[in-house]
Amino acid sequence: MDIYKAVVSHFLFTLVKTEPEWVHKQTIGSLNWLVKSSYYPSTNWLNNLLQQYLCLNDPRLEQVILGLKFPNPLGLAAGFDKDGIAASIWHNFGFGFAELGTVTYHPQPGNPPPRLFRLPLDQAALNRMGFNNSGAIAMAAKLTDGKKHLTNPLPIPIGINLGKSKITPLELAAQDYLESFRLLKDLGNYFVVNVSSPNTPGLRSLQDAAMLSQILAGLQQENTAQKPIFVKIAPDLEWEAISDIIAIAQTYQIAGLIATNTTISREGLQTQIIEQTGKSPQEEAGGISGKPVRDRSTEVIRFIYQQTQGQMPIIGVGGIFTADDAWEKITAGACLIQTYTGWIYEGPMMVRRILSGLLTKLEENGLTSINQAIGIGNR
Repeated sequence: MDIYKAVVSHFLFTLVKTEPEWVHKQTIGSLNWLVKSSYYPSTNWLNNLLQQYLCLNDPRLEQVILGLKFPNPLGLAAGFDKDGIAASIWHNFGFGFAELGTVTYHPQPGNPPPRLFRLPLDQAALNRMGFNNSGAIAMAAKLTDGKKHLTNPLPIPIGINLGKSKITPLELAAQDYLESFRLLKDLGNYFVVNVSSPNTPGLRSLQDAAMLSQILAGLQQENTAQKPIFVKIAPDLEWEAISDIIAIAQTYQIAGLIATNTTISREGLQTQIIEQTGKSPQEEAGGISGKPVRDRSTEVIRFIYQQTQGQMPIIGVGGIFTADDAWEKITAGACLIQTYTGWIYEGPMMVRRILSGLLTKLEENGLTSINQAIGIGNR
């Protein structure tokens, strides 16, 4: 029995209705303790236990993409581990990769609370966190210190999601991203330019061709080690705007696109009132994640795959709760997928369940590896 789904989530989310950000802070604190316990063999038994129950290793799920080996296609999306606290142990939860951040060059507190809300009727979350993080300097120090304790390289790739500092004017955004990248470029396996969060004023305007070109040009000039750089886009863009971003990504030899961030749409929500504020979701600022964005993100994935003839790697994120959700995004064209909101609702066993389900899908379709499934829904 999945104790998390049967007991823990029901208790936290329904009975006592704990404040979401408080739960997140407690979880990060527990992960920090797990990281420290992994430094000592005598106290590392819990991490070994996590691997035993939460991980599923199968060569059919492995891929090498952009020179990086992914033991499976399901990763942790940005937003959960903003400061890289648990970078060294995310593989113990079964993830095939993990994305840290969003991190900004300047440390910032984010938007005033309350700023994170569960919408259980919609299996969704509404957040307006505003890139709260300790800054790129602090993340660099944390990751550097963590590397000192590793006896072996991490078994999964680690990505770093870069955002613009709120205090930095839009016209100086390119320099802001560049300063963060300079500090972190040796500490991540891949990087993400986040220009699609709805919670930093004006940020989405950086998806404009001229602004995005300036950001990417600066990063690629600094990117002497040729680390893969992705651009994370919003689900609310028109097809023409997405085509423009694809063209810019190809011009600057960007590794790929992440589709998608949270949505500002409120269409189809069942939630009428958010209890913490007494207002409807339509009256609250922020981005919606989870199931409401699932279909749109898959449409965007399919569009990018078709526009690029499958030649541009796509990381699909938005509304992944089950193996069916994951399979839909992979067959639409995503070579990798990510979860966050789904993991909160479904619990730690979700990763293993999805990976097991993907193996079943491969068998049902007569395929021998997950990379054979990428984009087959378009053929």
